[in-house]
Amino acid sequence: MASTLPTETENGEGGIVAEINITPLTDVFLVLLIIFMVTSSVIANTGKKVDLPEAAQASSTPPKAVNVTVTREGLFEVNGEAVRRDALLPHLTRVIEASEEKLVILRGDRDMVYGEAVYVLDQAQLAGADSFALATRKPAQP
Repeated sequence: MASTLPTETENGEGGIVAEINITPLTDVFLVLLIIFMVTSSVIANTGKKVDLPEAAQASSTPPKAVNVTVTREGLFEVNGEAVRRDALLPHLTRVIEASEEKLVILRGDRDMVYGEAVYVLDQAQLAGADSFALATRKPAQP
């Protein structure tokens, strides 16, 4: 049975062809780029937008603090996760126990009712928080 494919001796080339095929590498990089773009847009869009009140004095807070957000509509989030009002205490208890810092930062909309702020701080204290902070933003420069 005769072979139709040339062999090394028939075509006179005995060398090894060593080329790097970068097509699979390029495909992997493009897939990683797409994954990065999708996840970064999802991360950027998490969390409710709140209009924080302005304060002239600002201080930095530890990154491991527990963030509680209350929107103008009265919706609650703990570290970016939506929580019902009646489930706030058990959720805060679990999050504060797992946190290194027992600090709760309240991010409330400037139009939030004062009673909601008191409710959140009370629930955080019952959940085991040691200290509290109110998130603000710097005033716009004239």
